[in-house]
Amino acid sequence: MNKYKKLVFNTGIFAIGTFGSKILIILLTRLYAHNMDSVNNGIKDLLETMLLFLQPVFTFALQEYLIRFGLDKDYDKREVFTTSGVITLTGMVVMALIVPFLHFIPLFSFFSGYGILFILYVTMSSIRMLCQNFVRSRDMVKLFSLDGILATLTFFIFNVMFIMWLGMGVKGFLLAVILSDSCSVVFLCIAARLRSFIGAEYFNKALAKEMMHFAVPLIPTIVMWAVTSLSDRLFIKQMHSDYHQLGEGAVGIYYFANMIPRLIGIVSTIFFQAWSMSAITESNSADRNNFYGKVYNTYESIMFIAAAALLVIIKPVTTFLVPADKHIEYAGVYVYTPILVVAAVFMCFSQFLGSIYSAIKRPQNSFWTALVACGINIPMNFFLIPVWGIQGAAVATFLSYVISFWARIIDARYYVPFRFDGLKNLLNMTVLLAMSGLLLADVKLYPLWALILAAVIAALNYKALLVTVNKLLKRS
Repeated sequence: MNKYKKLVFNTGIFAIGTFGSKILIILLTRLYAHNMDSVNNGIKDLLETMLLFLQPVFTFALQEYLIRFGLDKDYDKREVFTTSGVITLTGMVVMALIVPFLHFIPLFSFFSGYGILFILYVTMSSIRMLCQNFVRSRDMVKLFSLDGILATLTFFIFNVMFIMWLGMGVKGFLLAVILSDSCSVVFLCIAARLRSFIGAEYFNKALAKEMMHFAVPLIPTIVMWAVTSLSDRLFIKQMHSDYHQLGEGAVGIYYFANMIPRLIGIVSTIFFQAWSMSAITESNSADRNNFYGKVYNTYESIMFIAAAALLVIIKPVTTFLVPADKHIEYAGVYVYTPILVVAAVFMCFSQFLGSIYSAIKRPQNSFWTALVACGINIPMNFFLIPVWGIQGAAVATFLSYVISFWARIIDARYYVPFRFDGLKNLLNMTVLLAMSGLLLADVKLYPLWALILAAVIAALNYKALLVTVNKLLKRS
């Protein structure tokens, strides 16, 4: 199978395994809105974001180096898995010794009462990540997708049990994740026969050093992306505003506002899981630049069209996913979603370019471009949140992702000079922002105006999309 068809095939497999499961997780938003107030949802969001912050530190960027070395045919997969497992478990022990002290820091007071569960939450999530990525590195994409479906079903069942039936709130959510991840690990160990890849004799100290050499520059990169998300929540939680209500309740509102852009993330995740594998395996091919360029153009067109479609129906979708019948404070969530949708698009573009850095082994470039995002996000939060409240955090996120994307597109094309239409990108962004502005201004006949602007987005992107998809499908 040639590289184009393999990318399309893998994307299709990941779509089967990802789309339904991701939609089901987003539908859980209704369960959280019905059964937990904004304060508890704020604490839940802070704990989830802390996972994103701590996990790459204590697993040493596991998700990056495992897929990179696992796909490389020059390395023994038994050594890759065993060595990665030792590194991960060592990090979990260190993490377990540190986390209990975090709740003594006022900024992290939300840890109080959740210490042990949070340690188990991070540990099981990391072990599942280890098993998942190793299965994917063995090109077992069907099994990877099946695991995603099964894990989501168990996660849904445990959420219903612990949150809706037993009313356990945040603790119920943590237990649901822990048990779901545990079921996933057991399933993957049996189905992929992971036991045959584990053994003391397979631990390779030299390989561990090589992995660490590759991963160390990536750790601050991933952490900075997490800091960008975490700083939004912490500023909203801690800061005071004369114009807007802030605090843990506002964090809960921001959590739900960020759930809607995750619909964009579904489109991205389906493609990205397949693309990250192709980017690595084709990094040394003679046709690399042309291949990367065609794939990026297709990806960009899909993302802009998907974002425009979502903005057309953003208000009814938000009202459905975040009902305000039990907690009236959720009624205004839709106001904060449009800017975050546009921000999510550019975050996905940055993620695409980050995979190029990983493929060509330039992790330091990922670091400094992520530093740009973090360096913009934190001061913007400081200045904008007291004035614009939650909307200030959304704008700060948007600015940081857009500027980071442009830093990456300029830098990445120095190493992989694929074709990129900057003017078309700016036009698409402008139209999406116009759609957001019309919604925020609550103009009459918004659906009609949104449809017109969405048609403009389609006109800007459909030709490149059709031509590129045709080449991808017919290339032999």
